[in-house]
Amino acid sequence: MDETPRRTRDASILDRTWERVTALNQLLLAGVVLMVSSLLIFTDTGTESGVFFAGVIIVFVASGVAIVVPWTTVPHWWSAALPMADIIAIGLFRDGAPTAGLGLLWVFPAIWLASQFGLRGFVLGVGSITALFITLVLTDPRQTVGISTLLLPLIILAVSTTTYMTARRAGAQRLLLHKQSRMLEGALVRARRQEMTVTQVLDAVDFGVIRITPDGEIMMTNEAHGHLQTWGRLNAVGRVDAADSTRPNLVDEQSGAGDTAYRADGLTQLPHAETPFARALRGEEVDSEIVWFGQPGTARRALSVTVRRLRDADGTDEGAVLVSRDVTAELNAIRSREDLVASVSHELRTPLTSILGYIDLVLDGDLPASSRRGLEIAGRNANRLLAIVADILVASSQGGSMIELGIDPIDADLAEIARSSIEAFAPRAAERQITIDAAAIEPAMAYIDPARLRQVVDNLISNAIKYNRDGGNIDIGCTSDGRNAWLIVRDTGVGISEDETPRLFERFFRSESVRNTTTHGSGLGLSISREIVRSHRGEITVKSAIGEGTTIVVRVPVHPRRKDRK
Repeated sequence: MDETPRRTRDASILDRTWERVTALNQLLLAGVVLMVSSLLIFTDTGTESGVFFAGVIIVFVASGVAIVVPWTTVPHWWSAALPMADIIAIGLFRDGAPTAGLGLLWVFPAIWLASQFGLRGFVLGVGSITALFITLVLTDPRQTVGISTLLLPLIILAVSTTTYMTARRAGAQRLLLHKQSRMLEGALVRARRQEMTVTQVLDAVDFGVIRITPDGEIMMTNEAHGHLQTWGRLNAVGRVDAADSTRPNLVDEQSGAGDTAYRADGLTQLPHAETPFARALRGEEVDSEIVWFGQPGTARRALSVTVRRLRDADGTDEGAVLVSRDVTAELNAIRSREDLVASVSHELRTPLTSILGYIDLVLDGDLPASSRRGLEIAGRNANRLLAIVADILVASSQGGSMIELGIDPIDADLAEIARSSIEAFAPRAAERQITIDAAAIEPAMAYIDPARLRQVVDNLISNAIKYNRDGGNIDIGCTSDGRNAWLIVRDTGVGISEDETPRLFERFFRSESVRNTTTHGSGLGLSISREIVRSHRGEITVKSAIGEGTTIVVRVPVHPRRKDRK
């Protein structure tokens, strides 16, 4: 912050103040002298007219000088000539009228000098008055020296001392107030800059922000809020009267769409009393609540609204901040993806059912052992594929929620499931010269649903083949420690980055390393596998690195919990 303009302004204020004080001090004494002179003339008090009126002339001449001279353009010490002239004039008053007690008028210039010129003014005023007083007393044969004679200089000394000390304290207070004022000015400038920065940041983001008071008054909004009003009239997210939560909202005249709010399903109308704004007025908080605006079947928008309470240092409620984000494109994309998955899944069920039917018909006839074995494997794979399609339908129907998978656990050997899965995928691995090492598979009995765990193993081996390099290796191990059964699938494939590993089990997620390749996938296999393992009260973990391959470990309990027993 530039100090020069402020210093110039402060100096100008001090100069004008000094000019006013100089004129007022002198005019005050001139007024008193005028009244005293008038009283002496009318009362016919014995005075030496020449000497007395010489003092009067000096006072009034000094008053004229105080008014005429531009004291802002001359050094401040030059104004000390005025109280010094007054001291001489008052000395003439006392000499011209020794019995009138006019020496008390020395109080005025003494106060002036002590208050305006500090210690030097104090010494100058007291010293000159005392010296002039002593001179007048000693040179006046009419004056007798006594204790009463000394009273006047003592009064002048006391008044000057008091004035000087008071002026010092006042000066110190002024200095302190000046420093505090500068600090406050600096704090105000910083606060304004911070406010400007916050405003610019809020205007730059693409989500709407509303600051509301406890009584529902909107204190602040950003530009994104104004854009969102085109669809949602965020006052209706909704702006309701605290006393009347049923008041209808306004209609958006710009778009022609009504601001009627609907719940996350887009079909159930949201009562005004349950809008995020109304809930904020009741002191509630809202976490990413989806609100649709616009009639179903028309152009509409979805807003994700969050409300957080604001409290001061002592916990007093200061209102709330309401943040809204346009999630229409995201929700439409998710819905389109789920519709596509559901459509494809439905389309797959019909041919799969037909395939299974024809396989059963063929198996009813006389077949060579090798052909029968091949058809049985094909039938089992078709049945598993049909189960996977059913799971995809469940996943697509539940939006982003957890997939509820039914399991029918029994005591089964996880090792046998792994070997059966390896046998089914062996031809596919052989096509790419991928070696599957099953030497580490050991018996591992566990309380599991064999069909569901087979689905998990199939997903893991399928991914290990799909994302492996030609001529790569797959190591599969299976063991038990008495409490848990373990399955380990390790490949030498492309791997995924450390940042993407936590997202590997998200629905429809595909890593950057395979997203732009010719290797296709739905991004559902691992998500479904995790839900199957979790339904067994187990866990599945992954460790991977780009270019080094991936290791996935599955753990399921060997013994069931009591409540799992039928």
